[in-house]
Amino acid sequence: MKLVFMGTPQFSVPSLEALISGDYQIQAVVTQPDRRRGRGHKLRYSPIKEVALAAGLPVLQPERVSEQSFVERLLAFSPDVIVVVAFGQLIPPAILNMPPHGCINVHASLLPKYRGASPIQQVIIDGCQKTGVTTMLLDEGWDTGDILLQRELNIEAADTAETLEEKLAQLGAKLLTETLDRLAEGNLKLVPQDDAQASYAHRLTKECGQVSWDASTDEIVNLVRGVVPWPGAFTSHRGELLKIWKASSAEREVSEAPGTILGVVEDGIEVATGSGCVCLEVVQPANRPRMRGRDYANGYHVEPGEIVGGSSDEG
Repeated sequence: MKLVFMGTPQFSVPSLEALISGDYQIQAVVTQPDRRRGRGHKLRYSPIKEVALAAGLPVLQPERVSEQSFVERLLAFSPDVIVVVAFGQLIPPAILNMPPHGCINVHASLLPKYRGASPIQQVIIDGCQKTGVTTMLLDEGWDTGDILLQRELNIEAADTAETLEEKLAQLGAKLLTETLDRLAEGNLKLVPQDDAQASYAHRLTKECGQVSWDASTDEIVNLVRGVVPWPGAFTSHRGELLKIWKASSAEREVSEAPGTILGVVEDGIEVATGSGCVCLEVVQPANRPRMRGRDYANGYHVEPGEIVGGSSDEG
């Protein structure tokens, strides 16, 4: 089966690696154009481009896949199927209708739940206990196509968006090869999505990481877990930005207003929430490296009764 692979970020890498190591005819790899990143604004390859070049595969990088010149170039490959994993652009009808077996997508949720750009982060923010991956046949909507296969995955209490993404990427790669193998055998059934059950995970912005101390302890802990590594949870202390990289629920009687520092314990800084208390275990002040909450409290002489939250340099 001849195929073209379309993907860009790290989440796509296990899927492409699975296809490279399997018995699949990869004719080309399509990824986003090189972008300038980092403090030096150096031109960097996408993770997918690095893997494709290492495997000696042709790489195509159109600014827009809807460009007629690119569509014609893709058509010349006569792919039987096009695989799309976190590519980053909406696929136009000219490409959707090109391969006989269609365009197959790996999506990091149990569709129709959590359609959209940030399903991995949102399931953690929402406090879900399970998620999964779906392979589907792409149509002209965002994550609205017919379902091919699905696999569930339990979300562990220690999972962050970063660790969960890695797990789902590996699970998605296995599900992709199973989907392609069963497709070749003619052993797949299309299952239309129930739009009435759909939910949407919007693309995160930097502001999504701002902690509201009026929220419950669980909501704050889940937010911190769900926005690692980006956009990252943050608040302010003494008018300065304070990022929060790890937080946990703390058992303590609380009568103080949300956002009040209650004290410093071995695990970190305890802060009142809308329902109880949260312990800030790992934090990062502006222009400083990450550190244990206790070390921050000692270094900055944090006192009970101080307030976190309010204006900061980010948000």
